[in-house]
Amino acid sequence: MPLSSLVKRLGLKLSLNDPRWGSDKDGNRQAQEGKKPGDGPPDLDQLWRDFNQRLNGLFGNKNRNNNGGGGGGGGGGELKGAGITVGAVAAIAVLVWLASGAFIVQEGQKGIVTTFGRYSHEAPAGFNWRWPYPFQAHETVIVSQVRTVEVGYRGNTRNKQAREALMLTDDENIIDIQFAVQYRLKDPVAWLYNNRDAEDTVRQVAETAIREIVGRSKMDFVLYEGREKVAYDTQQLMQQILDRYASGALVTNVTMQGVQPPEQVQAAFDDAVKAGQDRERQKNEGQAYANDIIPKARGAAFRLLQEAEAYRSMVVENASGNADRFKSVLAEYQKAPGVTRDRMYLDTMQQIFASTSKVMVDSKAGSNLLYLPLDKLIAQVAATEAQRANVTAPPPAAVLLPPPEPTFSDPRRDGRSRESSRDRESR
Repeated sequence: MPLSSLVKRLGLKLSLNDPRWGSDKDGNRQAQEGKKPGDGPPDLDQLWRDFNQRLNGLFGNKNRNNNGGGGGGGGGGELKGAGITVGAVAAIAVLVWLASGAFIVQEGQKGIVTTFGRYSHEAPAGFNWRWPYPFQAHETVIVSQVRTVEVGYRGNTRNKQAREALMLTDDENIIDIQFAVQYRLKDPVAWLYNNRDAEDTVRQVAETAIREIVGRSKMDFVLYEGREKVAYDTQQLMQQILDRYASGALVTNVTMQGVQPPEQVQAAFDDAVKAGQDRERQKNEGQAYANDIIPKARGAAFRLLQEAEAYRSMVVENASGNADRFKSVLAEYQKAPGVTRDRMYLDTMQQIFASTSKVMVDSKAGSNLLYLPLDKLIAQVAATEAQRANVTAPPPAAVLLPPPEPTFSDPRRDGRSRESSRDRESR
């Protein structure tokens, strides 16, 4: 506390004109220096000496009153004024001491109050008061902030920490893992008092958990398809360990920053990865070729089976029909053999003549002049060619035959045919 404030609180009314400030020599020295006696601040050493003399005078008067019973009314007045001054100073000191117990807790924080170093209670956000030192003390903890612990690196992934990042997998391979753990406080009291260095505890727990999870996994699983599962299992195991330690921390997320083999074998590992990718590519190409050929082969086989089945059905049905027709013809033949033979003959000739171009010539007429309808034949061939050009070409095995020509019947020939048929029946 400044000396001037102490002097004011003690109620010492000192003046620069008071002879106790100095002698005539001091006044002469000030006059020689060009200063008046009332100019400038007082000498601090002189103030301190005067203060000591005043205190010695007060206590000296008190002792004289107790010993000799005298001293006059002036000494009693000075002692009473000094008592009032000391009481006021004491009251102010008590108020200041009590005011030192007030504190403010911001939103998102918790105030932890201790009594003689032992936990007492939690203070909510806002204005709070506790008993001042040395009875109680307080400490504020941020509970809404998401904290981050980095394992395997510091700041960025290039600043690696090999001691933390390198770990062994289940197939005896070394892998380099860098990850970050995000957490927040769920119990500020446990966070402050259950562990000596809580943040370092979280980092060590994270390293322990990731080493256990990676030690139970294969290298390819950790590098590729299992990264998310490794992060999730690490988060769960970390929370179990932190709860067992009663650390008061809640793990919210584990983020993998980098998972790769060590730098010393990175080139060889890249070659192995490329070889594996080539193998997968060739397997995919072979599978695609098989998927293209096998359905086609199955389709062709099914088509052949259907064609064979159709051919079999056609042959069987034709044979069955021919057999039935033969049976029916046989029954009619047994009833009228001659008529049946003529009918069969006519049907056969009709089938033959229906598929050929023909010209009927009567050789028994005795005429030397033959008339051939060449114009009709030429027109018929031209019409057939035009029709063939407009229609899709048939398969090579098919043979197109011209339509049948109209048959010129001769009555005399018909009579001879009937006579010959009767002769055959008579035989």
